[in-house]
Amino acid sequence: MQEIFMRQALALAREAAAAGEVPVGCVVVREGVVVGRGRNRREEKRSAASHAEMEAIAQANGALGSWRLEECELYVTLEPCPMCAGAILNARIRRVWFGARDRCFGACGGVTNLFMENFPHSPALVGGVLEEECRQVLSGFFSGLRENG
Repeated sequence: MQEIFMRQALALAREAAAAGEVPVGCVVVREGVVVGRGRNRREEKRSAASHAEMEAIAQANGALGSWRLEECELYVTLEPCPMCAGAILNARIRRVWFGARDRCFGACGGVTNLFMENFPHSPALVGGVLEEECRQVLSGFFSGLRENG
């Protein structure tokens, strides 16, 4: 089941890449149904906060009519950064599934792990879901930038 939702996040990551954005995609799932989708839109919106997770969480909040997402799980192609990990904590998401590790900005073990701190509602964390495919989407995007740069 995890791979089905991660493939949806990967499709959003590829959509982001086609739009010239860093290819990260995310879906929020409640009871087996996707209630939020997001992809990076930092360039499009000229906003540092327009990460895939932030977009998916906002869409899930709207769909469910609540800021609380305790019954939800989040699938993202790249390990969440500190900003997105903070949003996940605040939304009370119960589980995070991610693909590739982020050794530069990762807040789920890549650099630090905010979910290991003493917050009252820390989610369960599962990394490495379709990791190689997620990593290839990212590395292909950055290779293309270097070749065209």
